[in-house]
Amino acid sequence: MTTLPLMPKATAVWLIEKTALSFEQIAAFCGMHPLEVQAIADGEVAHGIVGYDPVANHQLKQEEIQRCEKDPNARLKILPSNNPVRRRSKGARYTPVAKRHDRPDGIAFLLRNYPQLSDQQVVKLLGTTKDTIAKVRNKQHWNTPNIKPRDPVTVGLCSQTDLNAAVHEANMRLEREGQEIPAPVTDMESFSSSENQ
Repeated sequence: MTTLPLMPKATAVWLIEKTALSFEQIAAFCGMHPLEVQAIADGEVAHGIVGYDPVANHQLKQEEIQRCEKDPNARLKILPSNNPVRRRSKGARYTPVAKRHDRPDGIAFLLRNYPQLSDQQVVKLLGTTKDTIAKVRNKQHWNTPNIKPRDPVTVGLCSQTDLNAAVHEANMRLEREGQEIPAPVTDMESFSSSENQ
């Protein structure tokens, strides 16, 4: 299991501000997608997050940062910790109250773009229930007229890393079962299908 630094977003903020590392290097170290790191650098994400210095907090050595600044293909290596922080891996994810109204949009997006995901995977990714997924799928949700499929990563319901891992797992399951992996929905296909409705 790859160990991530404490407070990955705050660490990414510090690395963007204080180093000459590439977005890919920072993303790999912090367990984020390079586009998330670019959004932080552009000021679109992480407003008000104070940078967390991984050197002062014994997660990186300055020499390690300098080594990676010289070689864009090199990856930062976190220092081993005597007291590693374990990420919670079981159970549904907690979704803040302010984002709960976005869940049906995220469910609709996953059902449309990644039909290979099982209901259990969607439950785990978005912290929802199988009942809510069924209601969104069958258009019986109380807010159906207002549901617009939106990427749960951009809405903040899950990380791109978790979504990619779930899709990969679902694709592997389909391969084992000898089923065809559905082709990803392109923006033009979704646009034309919404035009026809």
